[in-house]
Amino acid sequence: MSESTDTISHADGRVELRAPETLESSPLYNDDLAPVAVAKRTWTTWDYAALWISMAHCIPTYTMASGLIATGMSWWQALGTIALGNVIVLAPILLNSHPGTKYGIPFPVFARAAYGTTGSNVPALMRALIACGWFGINAWIGGHALQTFFASIYPGWTTLLGSFNGFATTQWISFLLFWGLNILIIYRGMELVRRLERFAAPFVLVMTAVLVVWAIDAADGLGPIMSSRGTLDAGAFMKVFIPALTATIGFWSTLSLNMPDFTRFGRSQREQAIGQIVALPSTMTVFAAMGIVITSATVIIFKRPIGDPIELGGMFGNRLIVGIAMFTVVVATLAVNIAANVVSPANDFANAFPRKIDFKRGGLITGLIGIAMMPWELLANPARYINGWLVGYSGSLGSIAGVLIVDYWVIRKTELDLRSLYVHDGAYRYRNGWNPAALIATGAGAGVALLGAFWEPMRPIYDWSWFVGFFLSAGLYWVLMQSRLPTARVVHPR
Repeated sequence: MSESTDTISHADGRVELRAPETLESSPLYNDDLAPVAVAKRTWTTWDYAALWISMAHCIPTYTMASGLIATGMSWWQALGTIALGNVIVLAPILLNSHPGTKYGIPFPVFARAAYGTTGSNVPALMRALIACGWFGINAWIGGHALQTFFASIYPGWTTLLGSFNGFATTQWISFLLFWGLNILIIYRGMELVRRLERFAAPFVLVMTAVLVVWAIDAADGLGPIMSSRGTLDAGAFMKVFIPALTATIGFWSTLSLNMPDFTRFGRSQREQAIGQIVALPSTMTVFAAMGIVITSATVIIFKRPIGDPIELGGMFGNRLIVGIAMFTVVVATLAVNIAANVVSPANDFANAFPRKIDFKRGGLITGLIGIAMMPWELLANPARYINGWLVGYSGSLGSIAGVLIVDYWVIRKTELDLRSLYVHDGAYRYRNGWNPAALIATGAGAGVALLGAFWEPMRPIYDWSWFVGFFLSAGLYWVLMQSRLPTARVVHPR
């Protein structure tokens, strides 16, 4: 390995600070944001594969393909859309994973290179707020699973305390119990997160496979959905396909930004990349296919399609089976919620206030904002959930991804000044900690991408929001940085 004044560069390309204790007085540094020492980067290929397997095995993935079929797609068109969307989003995920493993830094610290040491709070908090919304959605789903479980034990549970705000009061109690379980795991730290993902990945996959076998056997076949060719002609299909593809990309566009939060613990670039390449597209497609098979079989078994696995699990008369089914849903939802919707915002809030907020407090803030965003309202209307929520935020996150990727890969060629990421007067100070080029590019990309949500003539652009945001911000950022503005200069590490 070679050594320089502030860093140690290892033969495998990973870099660490030589003496991080010299940064402890910096307002940009705390233990949760500090670069992970090489000796502590222990995540393997299986850890990353398990991470994606457990995150993909969630209720929204299960119901995604059935939702596309409801729009008129055939089962193979729905699965093809999901597979293509996940292959596309895998590219920015892998590109933004690299700095995490190389430098051991989380997403908000990585964003300081492009946005500035203070400006990085803009993309970090944008990502954090979306994660808070997802946290609330998954907490509501997990609470619904607990509600079904309690009702199977005590049939009078749902009417025990009357109703409140349109739902059974016990539904709110179940929601808060599941919410509290998430917070408890947050306070135990990242090592428990890793163990949870390792357990959840095989457990949920096996239990879903058992449900598939039961469905096929009980229905004496795959059912009518699997035999349907869809109802859309070529023109109608494209009108449905474009926003569906954007929504599929938007589903994981959040992780396309903050994968450094996980890859900072990786043993090597090869292991983290292989784990993600193998697990993400395949798992999303296979699990969505399982959802299609089971939903199709319910048409024969129950005389109507049941696309909600929680509702399906509650229809079994055997309490043990209901308990196992709901435990599976709780484990699946808990795993995806902690990994996808807590780790990032906890770090993001810590980045905004390093001296006042650590990972645990950031996680608690995430949970509280998740409640304030009223997830029951986001889930009340499918059109609001897909076209408003998924498609809407994908344009904003696509614009951030465009800036980060161009800055790291094209302009800096993967070379960062690690120490300067933690001090105000270093290479990424720009104009008092803000890089105008990054902010202008992000604002332009997100603004144009989202314009169609408010102005009908621009609606076709809104349907492509992630692509518009990504490519517009990437191109504009490159142009602005090439102008070599004194407030947007590129400084290479010593």
